[in-house]
Amino acid sequence: MIFRLLFVPMDAERAHHLSFSALRLLDSTPLLGRLLRVVCARGTVRPAQVMGLPFPNRVGLAAGFDKNGVGVRALSSLGFGHIEVGTITAHAQPGNDRPRLFRLRKNLALLNRMGFNNDGARQASFNIAAERRKIESLPQRLRPIVGINIGKTKVVEAADAVADYAASTRALAPLADYLVINVSSPNTPGLRDLQSVGSLEPIITAVRDTAAEVVERPRSTLGHVPLLVKIAPDLADEDVIEICDLALRTGVDGLITTNSTIDRGVLTDAEAEFAEGQAGGISGRPVAERSLEVLRLVQKHVGDELTVISVGGVADAKDARARVAAGADLVQFYSEMIYSGPFFPGRIARGLESSRLLTRGTGGA
Repeated sequence: MIFRLLFVPMDAERAHHLSFSALRLLDSTPLLGRLLRVVCARGTVRPAQVMGLPFPNRVGLAAGFDKNGVGVRALSSLGFGHIEVGTITAHAQPGNDRPRLFRLRKNLALLNRMGFNNDGARQASFNIAAERRKIESLPQRLRPIVGINIGKTKVVEAADAVADYAASTRALAPLADYLVINVSSPNTPGLRDLQSVGSLEPIITAVRDTAAEVVERPRSTLGHVPLLVKIAPDLADEDVIEICDLALRTGVDGLITTNSTIDRGVLTDAEAEFAEGQAGGISGRPVAERSLEVLRLVQKHVGDELTVISVGGVADAKDARARVAAGADLVQFYSEMIYSGPFFPGRIARGLESSRLLTRGTGGA
């Protein structure tokens, strides 16, 4: 109730910064940090082995919340089993002009055109290294898995995208439990064009090979840093299948389904009209149907050969269970937490079935 009264009426980006700062402050105070974890994360340890990594539970925070990797331990105190940091680009960039984040309250959605605002891979590497040291203070079973999501710097031409992704990988792979190639955000011009097989394959190869060069001892029992690709919900089904085939052929370990949508048809009422006049992607409950469709399509095509992380429109534990039943190894969210508050991750983690302990990403379930 306090969360809704204070933060929901506030400008969305300002509310994000204030709430995130408050969370980090609580975490940095030993007694309050422990109390926060007891209150929010009690009963959330439901271990799952995925991609050769020991996840405390199947619930994760999607990329976009902690863009610079400054609050991993604090966020894990809410009950998340993994935190996906980013999207991080090789070079620092301010992102798009404000306002760039809007609540669509009637649809329980967000519209954002942030534009990969972040401090760049070098600074993020310092931040994440500091967070990893903090994580080491936690008992082993409570330590969150750290994913790092990388994207293309806006000013870098598409022809130079491969080198740009490789530069981010060189700086960040040593700190990542797993890496994600983001070619599906609608907020960087031309980025989604990189989802074509011809453009994506050299990026995958460069990221995979660079990670192998700079990481001598990966944390995963797979023997390398697990690599995933995040795809858009707006892809045609045949394009999704092509990416699945590419992932299988190039040694990608998994897919994240899906990013935000540019389809305004998922919205209703006056907010649909508002969104028509705004650039950006829509996330939250309106993307749930297509996100689940893409998950089922991917799962039907790849079976147990790839790990699948489902994100988009998860509103409660029932939704999360449906994603796992449809073949998701892990479930992520971000937008719903804006509406449901800091207790939401713990509720989802406690509501998920814990009996299906997967070993997906290691060649079978």
